[in-house]
Amino acid sequence: MKQNGYAKGWMLFSPWIITFLVFWFFPLVYSLVISLTDYRLLDPSVDWIGFANYSKLFSDADFISSLKNSFIFVIGTIPFTTAIALALALLLNEKFKGRTFFRAAYFMPSITSMVVIALIFSNLYARGGYLHLLADMIGLAPPANGFLLSENSALASIMAMDIWMASGYYMLLFLGGLQTIPTELYEAATISGASKWHQFRYITLPMLKPVTLFIIVINSIKSFQVFIEIFVMTKGGPLNSTFTGVYFVYENGLRKFDFGYASAAAYVLFAIIAIASVIQFKFLKTEWKA
Repeated sequence: MKQNGYAKGWMLFSPWIITFLVFWFFPLVYSLVISLTDYRLLDPSVDWIGFANYSKLFSDADFISSLKNSFIFVIGTIPFTTAIALALALLLNEKFKGRTFFRAAYFMPSITSMVVIALIFSNLYARGGYLHLLADMIGLAPPANGFLLSENSALASIMAMDIWMASGYYMLLFLGGLQTIPTELYEAATISGASKWHQFRYITLPMLKPVTLFIIVINSIKSFQVFIEIFVMTKGGPLNSTFTGVYFVYENGLRKFDFGYASAAAYVLFAIIAIASVIQFKFLKTEWKA
């Protein structure tokens, strides 16, 4: 009877196992293998070249530039996204008429198609677009051909759009964290004469550490993997100013068909994301509560 029970259990579990092996484990291992070869889609001959692709990457100016842009994107978006999300969560955690509407309104961009949002912002940033005209009206001297066609403003423009889009999602996570904080702590602090600032500093922030760590880590991973915005809005231009790590993988893999080189780049990017996540866990240590 026990054996029949085990067999039925494995049968029920098998669809997930098969999916995992076919669509995750096999591609992961296969891409690691071909990263050690000169495999090209249109070339039938495949030679084992060891770590030549990896050594070539770090002498490739385009790859170095793509990593630089990826780090700028991560460092330039995460602090603003986190701060704005926390501020919105604090505001919308208060009781006032219409707060449900505002919660939904701020969250809406994060569930809207990235392609749709990228196309809308492309028009807003274009020469003669609303943001271009607005900047001109208040004397900010916008780029002559639009924000996305200037190497000085293209990446920053995409970063601003990403902050606007993602803040609502992380706001919801912060809001969930705020609602798990016992109200008795605030009541005791108020009776003791603690100000709102001291309550925020010594109660709210420490209690939100697990949520904050989670948000920073997943936001870092997402930001390192930025691609759709770049693909739709700039194609890595102008002058490679928005050429990021994942776009480098796409360019070499799906346009130049150099799958060995693209796989090596993907694994370097994976290692960077893993190391960044470990560093974040180390410096933002907290105790996870079950």
